Amino acid sequence: MSKFWTYKGKPVKELPEWCAGFVYEITNTHNGKKYIGKKLSKFKRSRRPLKGRVNKRRYTIPSDWQDYFGSSNALLEDIDKIGKEKFKREILFYCKNRGECNYIEAREQFARKVLETDKYYNGHIRVRVHKQVLPKD
Repeated sequence: MSKFWTYKGKPVKELPEWCAGFVYEITNTHNGKKYIGKKLSKFKRSRRPLKGRVNKRRYTIPSDWQDYFGSSNALLEDIDKIGKEKFKREILFYCKNRGECNYIEAREQFARKVLETDKYYNGHIRVRVHKQVLPKD
């Protein structure tokens, strides 16, 4: 069941070129418990400067989004216990930048009241968002 991420019911094998990340929902099909999170499509890395230079050499690498199952310890424990095939992974929103990803993840977590119920694996909400990165309607 969890071999691929899905978006609007269709399997996702590649992310759109413009996509910096996505907000997702992972559902335990055994008990209905869910997890809301975000995943970036690329990671920034840096190497030490070349001889005689000051600036670090920066580059990006693709993330492990295809195999990713969240960062919640409780969720990962359940995955180990009952197996990955008992979880449904769904992309809710594609995001153009990291800030938009942060905002939409927090918006969805607050809207679903993930900290106020035992129906979610989420144990905390961390967010830092600047107004300039908010999605434009």
